[in-house]
Amino acid sequence: MRKSSRALTFLALSGLPFAALAEVPVVDNDAGYGGSYPPAGYGTTGAAYAGTGAPAAPVSAQGELFMQLQQMQEEITRLRGMLEEQQYEIQRLKQESLERYQDLDRRLSGGAAAGAPVAPNSPAAGAPAANGAPAAPAQQPAASSEPGDPAKEKLYYDAAFDLIKQKDFDKASQAFNAFLRKYPNSQYAGNAQYWLGEVNLAKGDLQGASQAFARVGQAYPQHPKVPDSLYKLADVEQRLGNTDKAKTILQQVISQFPGSSAAQLAQRDLQRLP
Repeated sequence: MRKSSRALTFLALSGLPFAALAEVPVVDNDAGYGGSYPPAGYGTTGAAYAGTGAPAAPVSAQGELFMQLQQMQEEITRLRGMLEEQQYEIQRLKQESLERYQDLDRRLSGGAAAGAPVAPNSPAAGAPAANGAPAAPAQQPAASSEPGDPAKEKLYYDAAFDLIKQKDFDKASQAFNAFLRKYPNSQYAGNAQYWLGEVNLAKGDLQGASQAFARVGQAYPQHPKVPDSLYKLADVEQRLGNTDKAKTILQQVISQFPGSSAAQLAQRDLQRLP
């Protein structure tokens, strides 16, 4: 009996702490993430939670290659856009150049007067003669040996060109001839030779125009005015009635200077010629 009483007393005393612990309220320190995060037991990096501070996995070689290809595609797209813009700008500038050329040609032709009669079959300088041999170029006056002075050359050239703007073609012809005698090797000599042809054409001097235009290619074969001078030479041949020679020169312009304004005009004229 005494043993039973001791057992009951022990059980009663041993159950007291559990009851007391059961009455202690439980506080959630992590509610609303107001406390420390992540909870204890998950390590300092919180690796148990995906995407919460875990170190990123290394990018594979295939992933790097894909990223590089994507960057290259973006760069190619950007360069293609720039190329299209430049092509459009080039086409626009070519069209503007063609329009200016045609406008100047119309203004010069409008001031042309009837020149001295020229034999219909007289060969223009630089154009094929009847026997197929090129005609001898016109003799130019002896050039002076004065050393070049770019500043002075530009003044002389601009003064001669201003005479064209004033439609004083007689004085312009004299001025360009004087310039070419004085500065045959000037950087403006090729232009001066070409405009001498335009001035003679405006005056109605077809023979003088043909000689001046032909000499551009003979004396300055690398000059940018060569295609324009050949085209104008073909125009002179048409006015002289030498249609076959004109066609030959126009075809030469198209084959040697494709894409130029002169080639576009030559193509148009060839379609109109019989």
